[in-house]
Amino acid sequence: MIEHRCEKVLVVMPAHNEEAAVGAVVRGVLAQKIADVLVVDDKSHDATAEAARRAGARVFRLPIHLGAWGAMQTGLRYALRHGYRYVVTMDADGQHLPSTLPHLLSPVMAGRADVAVGSCVERVSQARRLAWRVLRRLSGLGIEDLTSGFRAYNQKALEILASPAATLLDYQDMGVFLLLSKMGCSVLEVDVPMQTRLNGHSRIFNTWGCVLWYLLYSGTLCMSKTRHFSLFTSNGRYTP
Repeated sequence: MIEHRCEKVLVVMPAHNEEAAVGAVVRGVLAQKIADVLVVDDKSHDATAEAARRAGARVFRLPIHLGAWGAMQTGLRYALRHGYRYVVTMDADGQHLPSTLPHLLSPVMAGRADVAVGSCVERVSQARRLAWRVLRRLSGLGIEDLTSGFRAYNQKALEILASPAATLLDYQDMGVFLLLSKMGCSVLEVDVPMQTRLNGHSRIFNTWGCVLWYLLYSGTLCMSKTRHFSLFTSNGRYTP
């Protein structure tokens, strides 16, 4: 049993035009009574912020559209500034089930891993499987579900990902995993069920053209990864 009063946990939920789904997701998380919720509204054109606030979330509205990682990092920095010990990132579209939050958090809070990834490989399309296969070979990472945004981070991982050196990471899957691996963070996958999105579709794997662009971008990142970590010392802390 995870006791929220003893372990400060924040769920960070980036959201762009998720008015239709975000309220239900926020209410589901709060019903678990183990975490606060911060919705980072990535300059939506609908009532995402209002729906999240009505459901009980704290809401941070970005003045410009930063994309998924920019919104995510905003939430991670908020968590560090406000003294949270653990952060769970999850999508606002309803894919990730709030009922699985304790299962995802458990290995991180028990000290068995710095990062836990909610893994559900059964959900993926042929295009996504192809992309994963290529990127695992290029990166050397052993993670099966490379694009799951359902993750739990401890303090060490938070400090690395909130640092200025992580600001220009784009796709939050490969960039994040490469950085964490380089800095010696342990990553554990936790099998979780996921459901169909309540709203919208994948912006990365919507077409084969998007898949090819994703592979080109992330593959380049994999092959040039050593350039991105020179500002870190051997103990995994950022050195300005």
